Amino acid sequence: MKKLGTIIAIALPVAVLLITLQPLGRLLLSPVQCQLKRWQLPVFPPVKLDKSTSTATTKVPPLIAIKKAPFPCCEGDTSCFDEQIWGENGQSLDKKVLLNSLDNSLRYLKTSAAENAYQKYPIPGISRERVIKSLIRFRQLVLKSKSAAELNQAVAKEFVFYQSVGKDQKGTVLFTAYFEPLYVASRKQTAEYRYPIYALPPDLKDWGKPHPTRVDLEGADGLQGEKGKLKGLELFWFKSRLEAYMIHIQGSAKLRLLDGTQTTVGYAGNVAHNYKSIGTALIDDGELPSSGVTMPTILEYFEKYPKKLDVYLPRDPSFVFFQENKGEPAQGSISVNLSAERSIATDKSLMPPGALALIRGHFPFTTDNKQLQHRTVSRYVLDQDAGGAIKGAGRVDYFLGTGKIAGDRAGVTVSNGQLFYLLIK
Repeated sequence: MKKLGTIIAIALPVAVLLITLQPLGRLLLSPVQCQLKRWQLPVFPPVKLDKSTSTATTKVPPLIAIKKAPFPCCEGDTSCFDEQIWGENGQSLDKKVLLNSLDNSLRYLKTSAAENAYQKYPIPGISRERVIKSLIRFRQLVLKSKSAAELNQAVAKEFVFYQSVGKDQKGTVLFTAYFEPLYVASRKQTAEYRYPIYALPPDLKDWGKPHPTRVDLEGADGLQGEKGKLKGLELFWFKSRLEAYMIHIQGSAKLRLLDGTQTTVGYAGNVAHNYKSIGTALIDDGELPSSGVTMPTILEYFEKYPKKLDVYLPRDPSFVFFQENKGEPAQGSISVNLSAERSIATDKSLMPPGALALIRGHFPFTTDNKQLQHRTVSRYVLDQDAGGAIKGAGRVDYFLGTGKIAGDRAGVTVSNGQLFYLLIK
């Protein structure tokens, strides 16, 4: 990055917010982690365009099998190891979480949905059967290995690495993150709890297109849903319109109800309108500066000026519907539970669903004094989700879990890194 404060759109599973990408060098901790070494892809010929249609006449596949595992490029750099599995360096071990995530993907891969998905998968050599074998063997290696270094050594010996060509055909992938909010909600409308989220309309397939927009469905103030197509579809009610909207963005939530019980809601569908960034609108209108904007900045603005929600939310035509999941964890697009820091969302028209991947990038972590500090890390993850704004080989959304800390971390997660899929030789 040459310029401080380059603006990008943070793409979450359902929508996007605006965030500022800071130069990577400002996010590092120590000389050992001072560089995110690029594991270079083969050099491709320049993409040629058809002048009449402005479309590419040569295509580069989204994943390329590289000849050697990338780990030798990381000699002397501990950030190439997934130390969190063993709880090293003050981190909480999450081997059990990783194993559960592997099991979730294996259950999906045995379904007819997975069989259909892989029949259409375009990259030769990546089949459902091979992905299943890869997950089973990797699971054995996780149980057998006694350290991150030992696991990497075994993986390098037994697996082929397929690297994403990224957004620049050089392997650069933009990482953002998402989470499951935790909010207080009511099953019934009250004077305090006025802002609802809605169930999927049973006749949505029969709605004519173009679909009604957000403002058509709920009004500029978010309180008019009962006067139109949404009448009777209210699932839960919230004190804050901003909380209800954040569930639209994240696609799921854990709810603490007024009677003390808890439940969860998850994505059920949406209208056929793309999200329009309210962060961009705030900057365009001069309400926020053109640099330094993060998700927390946007939320702080609306908490300070709640009436502005009636101005800016109507500019976003997208609208999401939900279902109650009765305490079940957040689920991904392949209908398995997501695992904190072990699940990712990608473009499923390009990437293999349920497969094992390795990601490397700069991510925020909480310190002992509750501050956020970025570190370069590598993580073995499972590709278990998708998102309306997660498009192309150069985008990954990283699931960070449930609650405020996960939300704080997700709000400032934006980094360039690399994405690899691991397939057994």
